[in-house]
Amino acid sequence: MPSKAKTGKKLVIVESPAKSKTIAKYLGEGFIVEASIGHIRDLPQPSELPAELKKTSVGKFAVDIEHDFKPYYVVSPDKKKKVTELKAALKDADELYLATDGDREGEAIAWHLLEVLKPKVPVYRMTFGEITKEAIQRAMGNLRDVDQDLVDAQETRRVLDRLYGYEISPVLWRKVARGLSAGRVQSVVTRMVVDRERERMAFKAASYWDLTGQFGADSGSFKAKLAAVDGAKVATGRDFNDNGELTSRNVAHLNEELATSLAAGLQDASFTVRSVDTKPYTRRPAAPFTTSTLQQEAGRKLRFSSKSTMQIAQRLYENGYITYMRTDSSALSDEAITAARRQASELYGPEYVPQSPRVYSNKAANAQEAHEAIRPAGDSFRTPAQVAKQLSGDEFRLYELIWKRTVASQMGDAKGSTATIRLGAVASDGRDAEFSASGTVITFPGFLAAYEEGKDETRGDDDSDEARRLPNVAKGDSLTAADIQAVGHETSPPPRYTEASLTAELEKKGIGRPSTYASTISTIQDRGYVRKQGSALVPSWIAFSVVRLLEQHFSDYVDYEFTADMEGDLDKIANGQEAGASWLRHFYFGEDSDPGLLSIVNNLGEIDAREINSIPITDDITLRVGKFGPYLESSAAVVDPKTGEIAESARANVPEDLAPDELTAAKAIELMETAAPEERVLGTDPHTGHTVVAKNGRYGAYVTEIIPEMTEEELARQPVEYYKNGKPKPPKKPVKAKPRTGSLFKSMTVESVTLDEALQLMSLPRALGEDAEGNLITVQNGRFGPYLKKGTDSRSIGSEEEIFTITLEQALEIYSQPKQRGARAAVPPLAEFGPDPVSEKNIVVKEGRFGPYITDGITNITVPRATSLEELTREQAVELLAEKRAKGPVKRTATRKAPAKKKATAKK
Repeated sequence: MPSKAKTGKKLVIVESPAKSKTIAKYLGEGFIVEASIGHIRDLPQPSELPAELKKTSVGKFAVDIEHDFKPYYVVSPDKKKKVTELKAALKDADELYLATDGDREGEAIAWHLLEVLKPKVPVYRMTFGEITKEAIQRAMGNLRDVDQDLVDAQETRRVLDRLYGYEISPVLWRKVARGLSAGRVQSVVTRMVVDRERERMAFKAASYWDLTGQFGADSGSFKAKLAAVDGAKVATGRDFNDNGELTSRNVAHLNEELATSLAAGLQDASFTVRSVDTKPYTRRPAAPFTTSTLQQEAGRKLRFSSKSTMQIAQRLYENGYITYMRTDSSALSDEAITAARRQASELYGPEYVPQSPRVYSNKAANAQEAHEAIRPAGDSFRTPAQVAKQLSGDEFRLYELIWKRTVASQMGDAKGSTATIRLGAVASDGRDAEFSASGTVITFPGFLAAYEEGKDETRGDDDSDEARRLPNVAKGDSLTAADIQAVGHETSPPPRYTEASLTAELEKKGIGRPSTYASTISTIQDRGYVRKQGSALVPSWIAFSVVRLLEQHFSDYVDYEFTADMEGDLDKIANGQEAGASWLRHFYFGEDSDPGLLSIVNNLGEIDAREINSIPITDDITLRVGKFGPYLESSAAVVDPKTGEIAESARANVPEDLAPDELTAAKAIELMETAAPEERVLGTDPHTGHTVVAKNGRYGAYVTEIIPEMTEEELARQPVEYYKNGKPKPPKKPVKAKPRTGSLFKSMTVESVTLDEALQLMSLPRALGEDAEGNLITVQNGRFGPYLKKGTDSRSIGSEEEIFTITLEQALEIYSQPKQRGARAAVPPLAEFGPDPVSEKNIVVKEGRFGPYITDGITNITVPRATSLEELTREQAVELLAEKRAKGPVKRTATRKAPAKKKATAKK
């Protein structure tokens, strides 16, 4: 067979279309750049496996657990067309360059492409940390093969996550709620948020007092705070533990009485300076950004979520503005150091640049130094002003942050001096009071001229030195005193995690990889385990149940050290120090006295679901996580005042916006006392004999009928079905009749609704009659109010009471009028983002039945739960709409009707 003729074409495959466009600009003629658009294949759902595999060792996970945990991959249905296009492009190419990202994920994508495309031409692995002409040229000179160790590490992670999720999640479904999921990292992160909330719930505040005063000298006045009484340090918040107990010895704990009397005794006292201490002040710049620190700082300074930060950073990278945004390294290349030092010198002056370059190393657990820090792209940096017109608002803000941090990292230390003045006097009651004031004066700003790092919320007193200049005083100088006041304080509970502080803690503990933090934090919000309250992360009650079950029965798998060690093991696989298959075998099957996941799942024993889903609030009140959400239940006997009989346990719903630490004993008692009755018997339906009750439900008050269970005699009278061989079939469980229900009108309550009103409500929808064409017209109540319905044509009516009074003639009159869309007051959109680049229609955010959604009038997409409206940007809205369009319309399985039977024609 003759060999293929040379075409001179070279195929380059990257992950994204945006990246392909940018790279294409820097490659010479003959290069064809295509995008795989992420992974082209993955593990299928076990239900999607071929029938012959479902009963084999592959069937449970789509992973062959008996043969080295070999994954069974399939090309994703939405990627089949893309694979066909790539194969066609490869036919005309003489060389193949796999230019996916240089991390484990990118290496795995390259390997999958190699496996599926099966190229018969030379293949080269090409990686680069930035998309610039210089970087692409350097990459072409450093081509290599696909790194099988990195592929093994990524494949091991994928299989590990499948084993973990598919074995543990079903336990959550059975014992907590359907639809929940467990994950190797997400469950541990959820536990961290729950643990912090537990600390807040157990916290007991302690009160303490101190004094402040305004003091004057000839050279100026300053504010000072009480530091010691009779030589003993005044207690501050740091001297108490979370139980409200004083833990420090030899401190003066002032209460309101002692503080107030001391303030009064110092009103006429003579104050003098006791000491003046001046120390040099030096502050170093922060290291360039890693993935983790970028997410933290963007959260603090720009109020971006971790997910938004990474989406924006991805766009900046793909369009050639910054280096690769998934990195653990804070090191800069020699070219970047030179560029940063040169730019700092040009913008701020040579004196702002130290003689020697600054070198940074990563201090985080399990850090990998495979990539460079996140910085502006290129061997010379573009200033924010130079790129302002090319970037969107959020892209510009993030680029400016990265640029400032990078340039500042190569600038000189900030220098100055910190002065501390100690002054005192003897009160009229003989107590000696000593006050203190500190101030820092910056004499050389150094890196602060370009950038200052943000801080997370901390506990205790803010004793940081203010950037203020204290007056020039000396020991022994007399001072005037004014406005000496007693000030009360309370210790504060541990602050809730924000996305920034949670990211920092994950990195500190070595849990997960920084490149996955954004998606993990987003996932625990999408799953309903955590919600945002402002910027704080608040766990749901269902998260408490999930974490409790995992702690009791899968303790290792939510243990912080165990998870960090597991991450270290996976790094060994990436470095070629361990094989993925043997590690997975030990993880799943165990070894000797070390049980594996399979053994733990098979020997769980009995799990008390009620106990897992219960949290005592008081001796008598317990919070329970039920099918429809959390509620309070009292174990105290409730006596019916009418009959004197002991009724069922009293219950009360828990407001959705009430954080767990806010559900104190007092709040629980208040909710129980103000709760409307759960159920009230209204009487018996004279036509059916069924009891009719009014209830308070999760979605409002309603009435319903209680249909009694079938008796044994009635069950025995059910018709018997037979097999073809004449043997009787086992009796089927009778289909439970669905009770009639009806929501109460706004004017009704559980306490006031009558039996007649309930019977009317349960009779809805009410048929009014037919129009001239024979179409039935009904009237009913809906979520958005009362309305008429004729086929698919619905029309709103005035009030709920009209449901039982409106006539057919009135309904026909309403239908004779043109349909008034927006007859109600038009609801303004929640946000507007201008025209969509594809449809050219205006993009708006509207409130929908299932929450806010983005629409251009053609395509709709729900706003992700993890993204608040305040955080949503135009770029995100455009991207979400584009993703929805790419997926195409949702395919619904059509219900096939049996063909109509032909009528038999009579034989003539």
